[in-house]
Amino acid sequence: MIEHRPFNTLGKANHGWLDANHHFSFAGYHDPSRVNWGALRVWNDDRIAPNSGFPTHPHQDMEIITYVRKGAITHRDSMGNEGRTEAGDVQVMSAGRGVQHSEFNLEDEETTLFQIWIIPSERGGDPGWGARQFPKGDRAGQFVPLASGVANDDDALPIRTDARVLGATVKAGESVTYTPRTADRHLYLVPATGSIRVGDIEAQARDGLAITKEDSITITALEDSELVLVDAA
Repeated sequence: MIEHRPFNTLGKANHGWLDANHHFSFAGYHDPSRVNWGALRVWNDDRIAPNSGFPTHPHQDMEIITYVRKGAITHRDSMGNEGRTEAGDVQVMSAGRGVQHSEFNLEDEETTLFQIWIIPSERGGDPGWGARQFPKGDRAGQFVPLASGVANDDDALPIRTDARVLGATVKAGESVTYTPRTADRHLYLVPATGSIRVGDIEAQARDGLAITKEDSITITALEDSELVLVDAA
């Protein structure tokens, strides 16, 4: 089963400094058919104006993955962490029993990012944060785990849930195949750039594809494409 969710059907919230698009119900946007996809709870497609951002606010019991597409985001939290994550790189915050943090675009250009929230396998625990670089060249023609709670994904940032966040880049006319551990997994695929075809469905940049009950999926790039995929319980 593959459900195409075009970008123009997503929830919208424009706050001036923040232009947000919600793949799932979030804040003032609620669609009972798009509350979650398995353990995947939030996928926000955010555009953040220069020298603006999210002031300090709390989180609890959520795995929060930020995939920066353009620009950079600067993170500070109540654990004493501070870091700047640039385009193509990833940061992860495990909120655990509770943490406060802020995220600002301190650059002179707009920052665009995906922020992905996945429900943890267990509540509580110490909060944590980490970030690392993932060169796009390493993802050419293959899916690479960026954040994962799955055994043996040793090079990925750790998350406390039975899920993986993966990235790939695919040249026009080429294909990449992904095989989940079991067909009942919940896959959610978004091309950050380009356009793709999965089966008989064509999807444009920033569209969503909600996929389940598939033994594997083959994605063909109609244009050079950058892909982000969540595989969740």
